Amino acid sequence: MSRRVTVVADSDAWGGAEVYLTHLLRRAAGCRWTASLVCAEPVAAGFAAALPAQRRTVVPLARHRCAAPGLAAAIAAQRPDVVVVNLVDPGSNAAAVGAALTVAPTVGVLHLAGDVGGPERRTRLAELHGRLALVLSPSADGRDQLVTELGVPAERVHVVPNGVDLPAAAGGPAGRTPPRVGAVGRLTAQKGFDVLLQAVAGLLAGGVELDLVIAGRGRDEDRLRAAAAGLPVTFTGHVDDVPALLAGLDLFCLPSRHEALPLALLEAMAAGLPCVATDVGDVAVAVGEDAVVVPAGDPEPLAGALAVLLADPVLRADLGARARVRAVREMGADLMARRTFALLEDLLDDLLDRFAAPAGFPAG
Repeated sequence: MSRRVTVVADSDAWGGAEVYLTHLLRRAAGCRWTASLVCAEPVAAGFAAALPAQRRTVVPLARHRCAAPGLAAAIAAQRPDVVVVNLVDPGSNAAAVGAALTVAPTVGVLHLAGDVGGPERRTRLAELHGRLALVLSPSADGRDQLVTELGVPAERVHVVPNGVDLPAAAGGPAGRTPPRVGAVGRLTAQKGFDVLLQAVAGLLAGGVELDLVIAGRGRDEDRLRAAAAGLPVTFTGHVDDVPALLAGLDLFCLPSRHEALPLALLEAMAAGLPCVATDVGDVAVAVGEDAVVVPAGDPEPLAGALAVLLADPVLRADLGARARVRAVREMGADLMARRTFALLEDLLDDLLDRFAAPAGFPAG
């Protein structure tokens, strides 16, 4: 029998956390679940292709509010067996969590560890997260923050690595001259594009030929464009067709200062691209020897890693092929969805077992 899950996306902008939910929603039926969605107005359009309209409810953004009674009513109308709430960081979606907890057993998905504030706020968040039936995170950093800072019992916290759609075939490096480096993400300090621009400037000054494509929007766009003046850099803005963007690259770079396990990197590996990434979150563990990992926030090692790959097309092709093999084996969204829905099944089975026998009746 199919069980019902309501997924809550209380977000003010579209990003990897929302893409993650589309992967789950599109695979729920295959895992014997009926999925519905309650989402905030700013991200509603992005979910249009993931579920039929009758299973999508749009509500006002509740992020940073103290309470969200309208969101609670929308969740209750879908009559879920369990609710999954996307947590952009530990504190931003407290109203959504509180609303979900009034309806059904609630599971949080913490995408990014973050600041939990001073003692008073930390206490409030600990109480709220402590009421969650389960909390999932794509990285050990998220798990550790939940357990050590917010006091969630370790047995209720699970790491489920992110996954992405796997293309049937991987094109690998595009073979452009000069080689094209690409990066994808929100144009904010977290993503480290300023560090990448410094690295590219140093490479060009040393006679290395390349061009750079940066895809995304964000509050730092004007500052980054100014920093890129005179460099062979193209800012594409938001890109709907990421696979098409990746198909035109020779090398992918993730220069982030702070991540869990970013989907953009996994998508690039699945496309058979050689990747240079910073040592953030669970990146080093996930990619193993099949991508180049450098310290975060430092343009010199980033430039050095890019230079080695830019100089050697054979090395690029080999690294891209290895990346593809690892992605197919370990980074598919089907695997992520199976792991996630299995945990939800176990949760509901455990709750049913716990309350199956009337209180006071002797066992046996």
